[in-house]
Amino acid sequence: MSRTSRGGSRPDRRSGRRHPASSDAPTLPVGEVPIDTGTARVEQDPDHADRVTLHVNGVPSSALDLADPGFLAFEYMQQMAAVLAGLPAGPLRVLHLGAAGCALARHVEHERPDSRQLGVDVDARLLELVRTWFGLPRAPRLRLRADDAGHALASLPPESFDVVVRDVFAGDRTPDHLADEAFAAAAHRVLRPGGVLLANCADRPPLHLARREVANLAEAFGSDALDGGRLGVVAEHAILKGRRYGNVVLVAVRATTEDAPGSPADGPTGATGPDATGPDVTGGAEAATVVARGDRSDVDLDDAALARRLRSLPVPARLLAGAELARFAGA
Repeated sequence: MSRTSRGGSRPDRRSGRRHPASSDAPTLPVGEVPIDTGTARVEQDPDHADRVTLHVNGVPSSALDLADPGFLAFEYMQQMAAVLAGLPAGPLRVLHLGAAGCALARHVEHERPDSRQLGVDVDARLLELVRTWFGLPRAPRLRLRADDAGHALASLPPESFDVVVRDVFAGDRTPDHLADEAFAAAAHRVLRPGGVLLANCADRPPLHLARREVANLAEAFGSDALDGGRLGVVAEHAILKGRRYGNVVLVAVRATTEDAPGSPADGPTGATGPDATGPDVTGGAEAATVVARGDRSDVDLDDAALARRLRSLPVPARLLAGAELARFAGA
């Protein structure tokens, strides 16, 4: 998995509880807390009192700075943010599959106010807790839904999101039903034309999982997706060279020239989306304000500015697209 900041605790001797530096910030738990799928633990950075890491069943799942919602610690999230920066300015509609502590959702809210986001996680209790612990944006800006990611994706209306983020793990790998051809097709369906899928794939040499997913995405996003520069993979150089285990970010852009969706048979149309009314995990039903989609262009994976953003990250990364990606996928 990606590196994160060091964890630690700063106990309050009177209460036995830890507090972030900000006096109005919520109280954080000490030790492991039961959740639906096991346990969760929040670990504070001893050098940065506002920085915390959420561990789910012993695995670092999210890293946040409670005083800086734009902060991202995990390298693969920094890479995703670099891709998102290439989208036209303004609010986005973003689906997060595998919400955990919602670090990327907080970043999007910070960078693009008025965005409408939906976070999906299989653990309902965890979603309730992170709302309290991390002061997450409320609905309709960020709605949280307890559900299996694949089931939630299948229930959403066609062309209802600008961005789909997949960051779901069972152990150290993505569940098979969220990395196959059916998932790629379902993600394509819910993206608006020009929309972007960002998928976190943890893999080890010789990167068979990442190569297989590239093939699945090429099938779902169109025969010209690879040659047309609408598919890419982003990672550190050593990972792309197959020298070590790590995170590979898969990028797929839906074409803007496809035919408009047809009848309701194309997919569910009455399900809850980021611009619809639905229950928030903290209770109640809140009406959301519809955000106009407007005209947005594709993310340009050949953009020199994107390459510079990736090279300029704290841990430099590289993007493969076009002929380079074809060689990677075919190896």
